[in-house]
Amino acid sequence: MFTRLSRSWELVKASAAVLRSDKELILFPLVSFIASVIIMITFAVPMALAGLFDEVSTNGQFGPAGIIVGFLFYFVMYTVVIFTNTALVGAAMIRLRGGDPTLRDGIDIARTHVGQILGYAAISATVGVILRAISERGGLVGRIVSSVIGFGWNLATFLVVPILVVEDIGPVDAIKRSTSLLKRTWGEQIVGNFSIGMIFGLLGLAIIVATVPMIIFIASAGSVFGVVLLVGMLVAVLVGLGLISSTLNGIYVAALYRYAVEGEISEQFDSDLIASAFRMK
Repeated sequence: MFTRLSRSWELVKASAAVLRSDKELILFPLVSFIASVIIMITFAVPMALAGLFDEVSTNGQFGPAGIIVGFLFYFVMYTVVIFTNTALVGAAMIRLRGGDPTLRDGIDIARTHVGQILGYAAISATVGVILRAISERGGLVGRIVSSVIGFGWNLATFLVVPILVVEDIGPVDAIKRSTSLLKRTWGEQIVGNFSIGMIFGLLGLAIIVATVPMIIFIASAGSVFGVVLLVGMLVAVLVGLGLISSTLNGIYVAALYRYAVEGEISEQFDSDLIASAFRMK
């Protein structure tokens, strides 16, 4: 456990070195977050007015109309997320190769691949709807199966975004390329002994554990303003941690792709650290 935490922390520091060189990289996840909130509100309000949420609470699942709306929601959401991730990884690739990317450079890279992004978003939306249907209609077994398939999907598409950035191929070929690249080079599974998300997840949990008693104490004192202020600060900190985590993860994925395809390791990353992220087959 401690070895995993130590390696995860080293990955955080290596990716953070790149982020310090290009602090504007965090703007891509910020844009993604803001757009995602807007999209959720845009879809949630008409769905509530149309009674789709009531349909779920009554029948336990969406009907045909709900499925269509769900697909559209996934498609729009994935389009935004994949576009901003592509811009982030594209800008990170420039930095890892010794360049000095701007925000416009990342956006331009994503724009040149908008066709592939839309295609990949459509595929991801279809997978998302199918997994949601399996989870809703299969009970506990369905949720387990959905989680397993979802994990496999995330694994198979791990390097799709940098592939879309660098290689001029379509989304289906990018998925195949990502899968074959992992199998050919390091085996079928990414080792579970690293996770930038794990580090930030623990940090977020520690902050919540430390803050909740304070919120309870202030609430017991009858200070509504104090509770609102503290909750707002907690949410802002957690969102900030999420943005940093997303940025560092995008940088790390770009570094892994360079290592996988070009055999190049950026100066910010230790060769053993990169290599240990995968297990030999």
